[in-house]
Amino acid sequence: MIRVALVDDQPLVRMGLATLVESEPDLTLVGEAADGRDGLALVRRTVPDVVLCDIRMPVLDGLALLAEVSGDAALDAVRVVMLTTFELDEYVFEALRHGASGFLLKDAEPAALLDGIRVVATGGSLLAPSVTRTVIERFSGGPAAARPHPRLGDLTEREREILGWVATGRSNHEIAEALVVSPDTVRTHVSRAMVKLQARDRAQLVVFAIESGLGR
Repeated sequence: MIRVALVDDQPLVRMGLATLVESEPDLTLVGEAADGRDGLALVRRTVPDVVLCDIRMPVLDGLALLAEVSGDAALDAVRVVMLTTFELDEYVFEALRHGASGFLLKDAEPAALLDGIRVVATGGSLLAPSVTRTVIERFSGGPAAARPHPRLGDLTEREREILGWVATGRSNHEIAEALVVSPDTVRTHVSRAMVKLQARDRAQLVVFAIESGLGR
């Protein structure tokens, strides 16, 4: 059973998401909150698998909540998905940098929302190809110098190569096809890179790779 918490200041949004979550046999709603402060208390009290959190909220916004969750070792297994009205919300980039597992548009199809919750709960990232491209353009655009991850040197040559492919936004299957190896081989290298760079999930790994100057 996947345990879900909702944090959003719009009552209609919370009601719709709550109804959707509770309609699924493999999902359960552990609680909901109308602002970031109450949301953080809810997360600490219930330790859900996935938090659907609005980026823009009163009292404590989604980024501040995310920072608190990411910095709390007791909540290391909690995955935070940011909710936004705009596909290119300026805060999305900052959220990914600080450990968000991805984001969902509030007007997404119900099936996409439910699939997104399941993907994140199993350790995946929620970045649509169009969003990944935009993240890459934002992080790698301009003359700014790369900021290599402090543990980048811990990677093997193969892991570093795979990480460069991850930075392009390609899936494990696409990378495997390009390198003529099995998806399992790619998955293993990606998993090892995540452990060595201490990335919470693939979304944050993409950010680390791009900031390190890989995949450009």
